[in-house]
Amino acid sequence: MEEKKREPTNKPSTDGKTPKVTGIGGIFFFSDNPQETREWYAKNLGLEVNEWGSTFESRDANNPEEINSLQWSPFKKGSEYFEPSNKEFMINYRVQNIEGLVNKLKDNGVTVLDNIVSSDYGKFVHIMDAEGNKIELWEPC
Repeated sequence: MEEKKREPTNKPSTDGKTPKVTGIGGIFFFSDNPQETREWYAKNLGLEVNEWGSTFESRDANNPEEINSLQWSPFKKGSEYFEPSNKEFMINYRVQNIEGLVNKLKDNGVTVLDNIVSSDYGKFVHIMDAEGNKIELWEPC
């Protein structure tokens, strides 16, 4: 049986200005013991870990000079960082034009939990999806 090639349902904008998600920036989850969890992943799966977890780097297909990163981080079970969600995970999405995206989300009635905050790593804001999952949006520097 021949496999059909999937065609995208909508052509993505590559102008760098359209407010949208451009990738996954991080996967965060609860752990009873984050240190032991990091050590287990290092020993058994070869992850290079630090006090926050592990960082995976990749190249952007549309801009090969750009290095993207994905942060994998276990958090102590019960951490308030995921609130008000009661889920055991949180996904960080890498975005472009975070200000425009937050305006679009507000126009669409999405709950924006805080104001955009700038740091050495970029700009961050948190929202809630329709299923009650807290989502972190991140625009790298």
